[in-house]
Amino acid sequence: MGSCIICGTPVDGHICDSHQEDVVFEFRGNHANQLRSGRFYRGVVDGYADFGVFIDIAPGVTGLLHRSELDRRLESLDWEPGDTVCVQVKNVRDNGNIDLGWSIRQSNREFRGALIQDGTKEYLPEEFEDADEESEASESESESATSVQEEKEQPSESEPEPEPEPQSTAPANTADGQDESEPEPEPGQLDRVTVDSLSDRVGETVRLEGEIVSARQTGGPTVFELRDETGVVDCAAFVEPGVRAYPDIDVDSIVRLDGEVEMRRGDLQVETEALVALESNEQTEVQTRLSDALSDRARPEALKPLADNETVVSVAEGLLDAAEVIRTAVLESRPIVVRHGASADGYVAGAALEHAVLPLIREEHARSDAEYHYFTRRPLDDSVYGMDAATNDATRMLQDRDRHDEKIPLFIFLGTASTVESEDGLGLLGIYGAERLVIDAGAVDSGILDAADLLVTPDKNSADDRNPSTGSLAANVAAAINEDVRDDVGHLPAISYWEDTPQAYTELADSLGYDDERVANLRAAIALEAYYQSYQDKRELVTDLLFEDAGGLADHIAEQFDVKLETEFETAIAHLETEERDGVTLAVLDTDAYTHRFDFPPTGLLLDEIHRRERDEGPFVTIGVGMDELFIRSTDRVDIRAVASDTAVEVGDADVTALGVREGRIEFLSGRRDQVSEAVLDAIAAQLS
Repeated sequence: MGSCIICGTPVDGHICDSHQEDVVFEFRGNHANQLRSGRFYRGVVDGYADFGVFIDIAPGVTGLLHRSELDRRLESLDWEPGDTVCVQVKNVRDNGNIDLGWSIRQSNREFRGALIQDGTKEYLPEEFEDADEESEASESESESATSVQEEKEQPSESEPEPEPEPQSTAPANTADGQDESEPEPEPGQLDRVTVDSLSDRVGETVRLEGEIVSARQTGGPTVFELRDETGVVDCAAFVEPGVRAYPDIDVDSIVRLDGEVEMRRGDLQVETEALVALESNEQTEVQTRLSDALSDRARPEALKPLADNETVVSVAEGLLDAAEVIRTAVLESRPIVVRHGASADGYVAGAALEHAVLPLIREEHARSDAEYHYFTRRPLDDSVYGMDAATNDATRMLQDRDRHDEKIPLFIFLGTASTVESEDGLGLLGIYGAERLVIDAGAVDSGILDAADLLVTPDKNSADDRNPSTGSLAANVAAAINEDVRDDVGHLPAISYWEDTPQAYTELADSLGYDDERVANLRAAIALEAYYQSYQDKRELVTDLLFEDAGGLADHIAEQFDVKLETEFETAIAHLETEERDGVTLAVLDTDAYTHRFDFPPTGLLLDEIHRRERDEGPFVTIGVGMDELFIRSTDRVDIRAVASDTAVEVGDADVTALGVREGRIEFLSGRRDQVSEAVLDAIAAQLS
């Protein structure tokens, strides 16, 4: 009899019936009828069919995830053959066919536990590994015993059986009765070592001093992450399955730890033998050592712009500060959450930081999955960081803090959260002490200064590019964070501009092997993929596109982008209505009637394309009017809030709001659509005439 790893209820195994769906299983069986309906299993994508995806749960055990079970179109599923995924077993039929269901949770840490099912038996991962080792040892002993017995049974042909020798009272391999083998060192005799030296000390008992940066309770041991001045390592402490070891040791505790260095599943780990919290002078000494090392390693020496660009120069100190904040979070083992728009510019900006930070995380942490644990990109559908997104983020970080003793993350906002509409969302994070870094090349409100810990935005008056991109700023920060990726990210600024790309960036991209055509294809490919599954980071796919692009992936996706955009453009342009008001040309498209609202391209991207192609000399404004929102694009600057304010006065019962200033978006009640549309056109014409 065991206990449930979730609730502790006595069960025959490790999980009770009410928590079957809270854990993910790795199946080590050999027949479909050993699977249990309702459980979630890890599997490997085998291939696609018109009606769904085949998933291998184990060798020879394959199920079908039917397209009707997906929460999206089959064509937009970004799984590739060989990908490891999580699925739910819905049913095992009498003929052995397995019906699978969709799982929104796709990583172990999104479940409350992980177990191994070997046939019909359940094991904790640690138990299964130990069972394998015991089995191998047992087989080896059995073979050895059989060999010895066989030798004993062989008759001697020439030599008589020797007389037994008298036993010595001295230990083996000794002189004068003294044991020459090295005794196990006492805890007080251990010399302190550093984390970066552990790979050369596997099998040794060592002493570490540092800070506990996380403590997570598994179904077996408690795993502490200890950080010293050189890195971070997992330290496992075991009392009994599922029981918290050293409950007085919390996150941020300054400790001394003794234990044996081991390799577990390819990762370094210290098996803890003694763990104590330091106090007084010893604590201060360790804190000082950590602080000095952090200061030395966190601040880049200087910002060296990727190319000659006044926009970057105008904000160089701010970008250097941003790089220091990010490097500090890595060194302090604080998770980093990046929020960026679901656009080409947003994905380029997020990918630039990701490409720079992940190698530092891998270098800092011994765990192989640390890069997924300590760095997350969460795209946003718009440029406003509202209470919905903030509540989601706050809930996640508080769950991680309370369940896994994780530190509160650093939040980085790229091209979003820079206007007053995001003030409440940023404020919610601030209540819990989350550090907030905003980097934005677009519209920024001074009122947001108090809601962000660091706001980096260029001085438009001294900038040499007309519409600077957030991607170009983020790429320069990436190069400051990690000098080793400078050449890797040099082409990204050129990709982030749809037009008016500074010549210095096009020349830099060309020098790195990215000519104009390749840059355009990458931009189109990222824009298309940014639209699909816009809330997903698509880390591996974006990496393949922007940094590897083997096999013409970008060209293939860019071709789809061109076809979809051109088809929508041709349809829309036939219904574009143009008029003059007070010398201002107004081109209006009824997007509710003449676009596919829930298909690519999104309204904003389509209007950008229409405006680029159709605009003329003088004030020219393109407006897309939807069911309850409209978008504005203009050759001359339009004060969106002023337009919304004037319209609200004119149509007082329409609840007119300038919600997305960066996107030129105004929202209203759909019942007053016609009146709002007319009032907006009047307000724009009056403002620009």
